[in-house]
Amino acid sequence: MSNFITNLKNNLHGEKIKIVFPEGIDKRILTAASQHSKNSYVHPIVLGDTDEIIRIAKEENIDIDYLEIINPATSELSQKLADEFQTVRNGKVTADQAVEIIGTNVNYFGTMLVHTNYAQGLVSGAMHSTPDTVRPALQIIKTKEGVSKTSGIFFMRRDNELYVMGDCAINPTLTADELAEVAVETAKTTASFGVEPRVALLSFSSKGSAKTEEAERVRLATEYAQNKLPDAIIDGELQFDAAFVPSVAEKKSPNSPLKGNANVFIFPSLEAGNIGYKIAQRLGGFEAYGPILQGLRKPVNDLSRGTTTEEVYNLALFTATQVVANREGDSNE
Repeated sequence: MSNFITNLKNNLHGEKIKIVFPEGIDKRILTAASQHSKNSYVHPIVLGDTDEIIRIAKEENIDIDYLEIINPATSELSQKLADEFQTVRNGKVTADQAVEIIGTNVNYFGTMLVHTNYAQGLVSGAMHSTPDTVRPALQIIKTKEGVSKTSGIFFMRRDNELYVMGDCAINPTLTADELAEVAVETAKTTASFGVEPRVALLSFSSKGSAKTEEAERVRLATEYAQNKLPDAIIDGELQFDAAFVPSVAEKKSPNSPLKGNANVFIFPSLEAGNIGYKIAQRLGGFEAYGPILQGLRKPVNDLSRGTTTEEVYNLALFTATQVVANREGDSNE
């Protein structure tokens, strides 16, 4: 993982991607933003009451000399963002409501900074729930063309091992089409981080060993994903051991192109995904980075409220990498 993070930094050198941190009054956020203000990867923009941020910085001995700080309550940008927000919401909020929301809700203010291209990505969640972070993004930034749902993946690291798991954060249930979409978007996201994806759609069944509606949904999702992304290595439905252990794959799925060497795991439901990544994290000793949200037109990522400064710092790198990947993808169209 250290090499992985180093590669991200190398790829971002000189980019100074503008990432907004709505929770500037959290010392973990402020510390990570301060660290980024001294490098060439990310240009941090922190939101919050300026006097409170200065007070916290002094108490915690955090250098904020190079930080861009915006107070939504007093910023000259607020009225412009409120006007644009009212337009985006298309009659669902009044002018007065728009001013109130933009002036008092840092996640909405920050998301509007991304929408209007003042910033290029957003990292939040240290002080807010996932819905508080994701809702403004879905209302304002919205999903990419051809993508029906956003989804959340985790990069899982232990020593030199690196895996990707999804959807572990957003969608409680998915149809076969939607599950295929998650698999395709996860493969694309994984590739954008310089990792060749080998995607397994997981089930309690391997290649028809169980004949149930649930297993059939994963089988169909696999077929749809393979058709959508024919050049990628994607297979299912597979039990985890058939996807991950070569000797088991020889017995349960001998014709699988994965051959027990999957590095991307697509869970059949949010329930399974959330449990699965946390078992890997807590029992397996893996570090979990994410959730990385995918499918949005611009990057917005969600922190755990139990996050560390290092996790905040790294998630900003992930977010900046998504910005660059989106830019390169647009230039290739």
